[in-house]
Amino acid sequence: MSQDSDSFAALFQESESKSIRRLTPGQKITATIVGISGESVFLDTGGKSEGVLDGSELLDENKESTAVVGEKIDVYFLKAARGEQLFTTTLSSVKNAEHLEEAWRSAIPVEGLVKEEIKGGFEITLGGSIRAFCPYSQMGLRRVEDAGAEYLGQHLTFLVTKFEENGRNIVVSARAILEAEREEKRAALQETLEEGQTITGVITSIRDFGAFVDIGGVDGLVPISEIGWSRIENINDYYSVGQNISVVIKKLDWDADRISLSIKETLEDPWDAAASKLNVGGILTGTVARLAPFGAFVTLEPGVDGLVHISKLGKGRRIHHPREVLEEGQEIEVAVESVDTTEKRISLAPSDYVSPEEDQNKEQDLLKSFKKSKKEQPATLGTLGDLLQAKLNEKSK
Repeated sequence: MSQDSDSFAALFQESESKSIRRLTPGQKITATIVGISGESVFLDTGGKSEGVLDGSELLDENKESTAVVGEKIDVYFLKAARGEQLFTTTLSSVKNAEHLEEAWRSAIPVEGLVKEEIKGGFEITLGGSIRAFCPYSQMGLRRVEDAGAEYLGQHLTFLVTKFEENGRNIVVSARAILEAEREEKRAALQETLEEGQTITGVITSIRDFGAFVDIGGVDGLVPISEIGWSRIENINDYYSVGQNISVVIKKLDWDADRISLSIKETLEDPWDAAASKLNVGGILTGTVARLAPFGAFVTLEPGVDGLVHISKLGKGRRIHHPREVLEEGQEIEVAVESVDTTEKRISLAPSDYVSPEEDQNKEQDLLKSFKKSKKEQPATLGTLGDLLQAKLNEKSK
């Protein structure tokens, strides 16, 4: 067989393989833009016939086309008509309930306007006149405090989850679309994210226990202990929703869908600067940050705390809790007893603290001093009788 025959056979086989490809309505594929003509965008879908997409679906906010020849886009198959395969990115202009039923059966996204807040959720207008209902729980991935302010008047993409009574009972979900997008992004992130990596993100929610950060389509949690080096009581005093921040990936657990992040590790460790100033025996002024049954934590500098053990409080009097002698926010003068730079621990004591050993040594020194002074005193003159007898003896001489 000649080389030309081999090439023809290969082309024929390729043509046959393309022609037998069958798409079902609603099937999602990735196609390549191969041409733009008027209001039509032509697609290479890997099949024998060309795909056609309405160019109005690829317009930006200024009504300018965003279609680029050679670009790959995700589209949904609608139907075959007149030898063409018709595709859509979404059903952006629903003309009738029949189109919506097709979208429901084929799981094709539809666009709608959040028109009104009603009991249990929102009334959604599809195609300008078709009414649908979206429950609060299906509006987004996370709970919103003021749902009305968040969603009313917005054009969103929905999935039809219920189509009954010939279109008189339609339920839609924006959450289903967002979850599918999140799964795609999650799969892509698994290939790029690593523990210890520093990345940027956006704070999406702040809770008492930490802050959730969007790191490219999925959320990670910054626990309150990882917000900063100093003790944080209220995260809102330092950060706000929508703020861009840098975070370090502490742990990735894709199976449990948990990503732990840290803001603290992107900041300079205050210990690095404080270590040179912490000399054993040095006297410093700090602020009581927290009281615990075993002692008082004292902040010497932002992010640098030391511990005064309860046994060193009370000025020799035994106490059952540090709050008997101290209160949070109180300034206190302390002496540095020891510094462990590896474990980042500082042992402190009140500047006027005297240990039992030192106290005992002082008592012994006082006793020795007393005995010494007693020996150095001149002999006593005796009693009054002794003095009178001494006088009589002098006269008899």
